[in-house]
Amino acid sequence: MQEKTWFQLIPQSEMINWRRHFHEYPELSFKEVKTSNYIIDILKSFGDIKITQPTPTSVLGTIVGQYPGKKILIRADIDGLPVTEETDLAFKSQNQGVMQACGHDTHAAILLATTKVLNDLRDQFHGTVQVIFQHAEEQVPGGAREIVASGQLHDIDAVIGLHIMTGLKAGSINVVTEGAATTGADAFEVTIQGRGSHGSMPQEGIDPITIGAEIVNQLHTITSRFTPPKDLNVVTVGQFQSGVAVNVLPDTAFIGGSVRTISEDTRQAIAQRIKKIIHNTCDTYGASYDLNYQFAYAAVINDGQLSQLVKASALDVLPAAMVPQGQMMSASEDFSAYAKVAPVCFFLLGGGDEAEGYPYSNHSPKFIIDESSLINGVKAEVASVLNFLKA
Repeated sequence: MQEKTWFQLIPQSEMINWRRHFHEYPELSFKEVKTSNYIIDILKSFGDIKITQPTPTSVLGTIVGQYPGKKILIRADIDGLPVTEETDLAFKSQNQGVMQACGHDTHAAILLATTKVLNDLRDQFHGTVQVIFQHAEEQVPGGAREIVASGQLHDIDAVIGLHIMTGLKAGSINVVTEGAATTGADAFEVTIQGRGSHGSMPQEGIDPITIGAEIVNQLHTITSRFTPPKDLNVVTVGQFQSGVAVNVLPDTAFIGGSVRTISEDTRQAIAQRIKKIIHNTCDTYGASYDLNYQFAYAAVINDGQLSQLVKASALDVLPAAMVPQGQMMSASEDFSAYAKVAPVCFFLLGGGDEAEGYPYSNHSPKFIIDESSLINGVKAEVASVLNFLKA
């Protein structure tokens, strides 16, 4: 760890104020109008940053260094969740039923602080830095796809992003140095169309509950019998709805579930297996069905060289004990879409663990983080950018 001269440029108190503003006034995915306008106003106050909006509620800032060189993109997501906050924070959500329950308020504040530092250093580096404040990470299909499709990301050489997580030591930087940093996430919904009948005469009907139960049982064999043991794969049925009376066989049954994968080949194979199970089971019993299978977020696969640079950069500015080896998280992220633009590195910032007094996980209505962790996020981002541009 080395003390860097630019540490004093980090706007610590302003960053906390920005974070608290985002937390107090969260907005849902695709509706981040006031949030994006607030970000634009702050970026304008820094001076000499080109600002565009790839989508109506996202913000792209560009800092051009003194000399030509490579280009790196840093991403933060900005949307809140449809969660009613249950914390005692003085700056708790003022928007009923909406909460920054996944730390996107901290991501945006960290990136604003990183942007200010890098803008102050623009005369000292080669290349270009872009910062994307991304909308709608929380709602499939996700805002990242729209930003990539906008055509405003040109000649990018690398993309980095962080995510704050409780359960990790406050301020720690956790980098998966190669391979999957997250799982992919897909979803399926199927409505089974049977034929209703009186419960005393089941032979007159086609029972969607029996069919659905058989489908659920078969789905639970996929990961144990049809996927490689070395892969992390999860098929979860979270919804099974049917019937309104104890003595009536209903017409329909609804099943909804999710799929988590790492390998793209396995992801496709599981989708085909699910479709086959549903088709064959319904066909056996004479039922029809309507299936909606949604490929949502692919796994984030960290580039080895870029991720090693990010970890080494964190070690430049933080004690070794604060830079443990990162572990893949089983949650998913639309950050994976940026891999179509350039090599990516997605890493986790510790928001505090249970021993430190932060027992509630992301997405909990009681989710809180240790605000002192934010400065280490800025240090890791700035150091990674400076090292990348001079490499």
